[in-house]
Amino acid sequence: MDTIFLTGATGYIGTYLADALLRADGTRLALLVRTQDREAGVQRLWKPWQLLMDFETFRARVAERVVVIPGDLTAPDLGISAEDRRWLRENTDSVLHCAASLNRKSAKACFNVNLRGTLSILKLAREMQDTRGLRRFTDVSTVAVAGFRKNECVAEGDMVDWDRSDYDPYARTKKFCEHMVEELLPDVSTVVVRPATVLGDDRFPETIQFDMVRAFVWLAQMPVLPFAPQWRMDIVPVNFVAESAAALHLRDDLPYRTFNLSAGLGSETYRDVLEALVRDGFERSPRFAPALNPLFTGLVDKGAGGPRHWPTTLPASLMKVFLPYLTNDTVYDNGNVVRTLGRTPTPFSRYAFGLLRFAEQGNFTYPYRDWPEGETVPVLEPPAPAKKAPAKKAPAKKAPAKKAPAKKVPAKMAPAKKVPAQKAPAKKAPAKKASAKKASAKEQG
Repeated sequence: MDTIFLTGATGYIGTYLADALLRADGTRLALLVRTQDREAGVQRLWKPWQLLMDFETFRARVAERVVVIPGDLTAPDLGISAEDRRWLRENTDSVLHCAASLNRKSAKACFNVNLRGTLSILKLAREMQDTRGLRRFTDVSTVAVAGFRKNECVAEGDMVDWDRSDYDPYARTKKFCEHMVEELLPDVSTVVVRPATVLGDDRFPETIQFDMVRAFVWLAQMPVLPFAPQWRMDIVPVNFVAESAAALHLRDDLPYRTFNLSAGLGSETYRDVLEALVRDGFERSPRFAPALNPLFTGLVDKGAGGPRHWPTTLPASLMKVFLPYLTNDTVYDNGNVVRTLGRTPTPFSRYAFGLLRFAEQGNFTYPYRDWPEGETVPVLEPPAPAKKAPAKKAPAKKAPAKKAPAKKVPAKMAPAKKVPAQKAPAKKAPAKKASAKKASAKEQG
């Protein structure tokens, strides 16, 4: 069974990635989870994963194919114990790095998580490569690495331009992460996947990610929309992103190294989406007034700095973050994933109404279910497989054991010393207790 080391499994895209990978045959996931112990880590997984599975499915998957690795992306050596790190080195077949800070307003958060965290992941990947070899390292990046663009379709080969300004710290740090992956793992098969704007699941309206959804609901409720109706939005459903990324990660023979997981030239315009919303039952249809965009931008900047208790502060803060992405009329070529996997994303207009209605009616929250009372989930202990390595080294220790007969000569010369020799089996009893402790530790997880 192939072991995939996955980061970000409690995040939005990471939740879907874990689900897609676990639906593939012959895979086991080692998950870096920000927690103190494995049991707490399993319970933390349940909160986001319940969007995609019931508790019985969750229990079966975790008990059989999930190893929780307690750690922290920003801690020294990822906060992983020496024993877990050794197990990862000796058992990991591939790495899928999805964890990241999406805080577009905080350079500190993006540098700590995205740059320092990714560097720590790459150092661990280097240890894995040097120990047993890695089949693949996949980095989940973003189309935002293309930097500031206007009115274009960016070709996949032209995405990274170091002379071009970036939208925000998130885009800037993710661009450097791509560079580090290429430079620090030259002898590993590396793949970079770049999702466009990820909004909802095209199969059902429920979601656990609301920031961008909230911004869209707010825009749709405005009487006048300060955008041009022909401006395009490169929006993709999260299930398309995760299933594509998982398929690319699991596939050996890839013709390309980078893949834009985007709608590309199939991206819809504001007019397309708003007409679909009205057709599906949305109560109002804003009028387009692109001439008001400069005024709107100024009001957003001012509103974002207002007191937190003002009703306009939160929407304005969200709009300030996302506005550059909503007004650039730029899409990203998706030819590589279309040619490789033969799949394209579902247009946003086909599922937008259900997503926005669910978010608005639920006050932008998901009705999470608590951990079922009295339920337990067996927790896989990674150190157990790791102990096979020392067992292989045991023959080297048998050489001194062969010298033992030399010590038997004094034993024959002094029969009185046979009493201590009879006590030797008593020393084996603690050894049996030690194995009992190991068994107990495994049962406790």
